[in-house]
Amino acid sequence: MMRTALVTGASGAIGSAIADQLETAGMQVVRHYNNNPINHGFALRADLRHETEIEALFLQTEERFGSVDVLVNNAGIALPQQLIIDTTTEDFDKLFAIDVRGMFLCCRRALPHMVRQKYGRIVNISSVWGVAGASCEVAYSAAKASVVGLTKALAREAAPSGITVNCVAPGVINTPMNAHLDLDQLARETPVGRLGTPEDIARAALFFVEERAGFVTGQVLGVDGGFY
Repeated sequence: MMRTALVTGASGAIGSAIADQLETAGMQVVRHYNNNPINHGFALRADLRHETEIEALFLQTEERFGSVDVLVNNAGIALPQQLIIDTTTEDFDKLFAIDVRGMFLCCRRALPHMVRQKYGRIVNISSVWGVAGASCEVAYSAAKASVVGLTKALAREAAPSGITVNCVAPGVINTPMNAHLDLDQLARETPVGRLGTPEDIARAALFFVEERAGFVTGQVLGVDGGFY
């Protein structure tokens, strides 16, 4: 049976790598994007701040492939590094609307089908800063910590229905999103001596999705080269 996977934020480096990995594993993959169009695979646009657009995203997925069996909540934004006193309420709300509320809505929309079929895989992408916290990234750290809390709570709620819910917490990954950082310095500070790659995160996500990981749920896997 071919599973259908929805990967949010698939226009970014990590989301694209996850979508590629799931396709290679034999799944039908829907690549979600918002601002940056995707020119390969089957892609759909939605602004995850709006519940109506999330509903349309799922309906179009169901029309094309059937209901979602695997949901990878990768979409997210970050703010510039700044003190909490310089973080506006508007920026805070926008961050949480996408990184947390959008994830909550996608999970809620995907779950009824998973419950009915007694099978489902949900993988949420957090961050090492959601576990450790980061100075000058209070809002981002708080949002990613919320992802961890959502994952652990939903894992307990969904487990009796054969659904696993897990979380990947990337460290410093070599992506355009992190290009403004001192990557050479961060690589030296990482015990394995290099930055992570999008493929490192994709392989971790694939593990949680695989059939053989059915006894693994509510876990937060740090993929950070020993950074934290």
